[in-house]
Amino acid sequence: MQVMQKELPDALLPYKERLTPRFHEVRSKVLDFVHEVINPALPTYGQQRRELMKTVDHPTKCPEPPVLNQLRAEAKARGIMNLFLPEVSKLSVLEYSPIAEILGMNGVANLAMNCSAPDTGNMEVIEKFGTPEQKKKWLEPLLNGEIRSAFAMTEPGVASSDATNVSTRIEPDGDDYVINGHKWWISGAIRPECKVFVLLGKTNFTGPLHQQQSMILVPRDAPGVNILRPLAVFGEEHDHAEIIFDNVRVPKSNILLGEGRGFEIAQGRLGPGRIHHCMRSIGQAELALAAMVDRAHRRKAFGRVLAEKDTIRTAIAEARIDITKCRQLCYLAAVVADEKGFKGAQAHIAMIKVAAPRAALKIIDEAIQVHGAHGVSQDSALASMWTNMRTLRVADGPDMVHMMTIAKNEIAKGQTEIGRHVSGTNKNVEKYGKFSHVEGGALYITGSPQSKL
Repeated sequence: MQVMQKELPDALLPYKERLTPRFHEVRSKVLDFVHEVINPALPTYGQQRRELMKTVDHPTKCPEPPVLNQLRAEAKARGIMNLFLPEVSKLSVLEYSPIAEILGMNGVANLAMNCSAPDTGNMEVIEKFGTPEQKKKWLEPLLNGEIRSAFAMTEPGVASSDATNVSTRIEPDGDDYVINGHKWWISGAIRPECKVFVLLGKTNFTGPLHQQQSMILVPRDAPGVNILRPLAVFGEEHDHAEIIFDNVRVPKSNILLGEGRGFEIAQGRLGPGRIHHCMRSIGQAELALAAMVDRAHRRKAFGRVLAEKDTIRTAIAEARIDITKCRQLCYLAAVVADEKGFKGAQAHIAMIKVAAPRAALKIIDEAIQVHGAHGVSQDSALASMWTNMRTLRVADGPDMVHMMTIAKNEIAKGQTEIGRHVSGTNKNVEKYGKFSHVEGGALYITGSPQSKL
């Protein structure tokens, strides 16, 4: 198991004035939990350990092993459950980020501390926007780790990366809403512990585009909720489900915040979750780098240990550079979110959502190369790390969507004098007038402006 020191990491030195005593207290408690409880426990549980690691690496429809509840009880006793919620942890976005990295390196601790997606985002939604009754019924058991949840947004018939395309209908009927729709890639829905969906659908199909969507709480056992099948990730079934909602009837009191507020809630939900995902990705990258270094010391080829080979050293150096760059970009996004809110940090969050999983995937892939055939076998964790990381580059929006956000932000800044100066102009084009071209908003033909565009 990876060991992290309690002294402040170098990467946090530029931010140490922003780190409160509460941060140091929480980080110390989390590290103690990992070193004193999680790491010593894993080798001693035999079959339950294998089930526990499967719960982390290959989530399926299998029930959670009983040992997980023991670990949750210990986390609760130490006061470190649900740290993703600022109301619980009393941490800023920046301060929670290195905690998320630790949890990315220690998946069992992440589960035991109840900091796993998609429950984290769902709990944030209910905590921020739920009624007292909704919190009592669903949030409390979620916070206690007694049940789990799923976020039902993605649909197979539309491009769901654009949430305005979502077509599931949420229609009023007396004191109820009736829900009809087809969802898939609903993470966690297969698990027997999943008891509630936070569902995104439309209560209005004609109003302003971003005021048509609503979010509603749907019990998993409601009549008409038909789970068609678990979905396979790279050929292996996980806990994602394809679901038909066929005239599912739920009370109107299950609506979150009110009709037409779904898009607003979704944006609030995705901001912190994306930062958490990226920091956990960096934790996974650290594990892959550690595996690469270990293998390089233990394996010999062509007369020398791999650690002496230039190509291996280059791969290790590139991995360290990429991890360090992405970690700092994550911290920057977290600071901007603390200062300007998640909407103000949108472009920075988009950047890390592309950069962190991409870098982690590259490092895991290099680690597999160093391990050879062993790296893709069931004897190594690298294979499941690779599939999970590749999937993350699609989850919460494909890279292309985030790249579009980044580019739109840059283009919206407009043209500048310095940009024009550096770009430069060939004055002979206008002088000799052999081309039609656009300059300064006017169409030029043979050197003279003919019409305005």
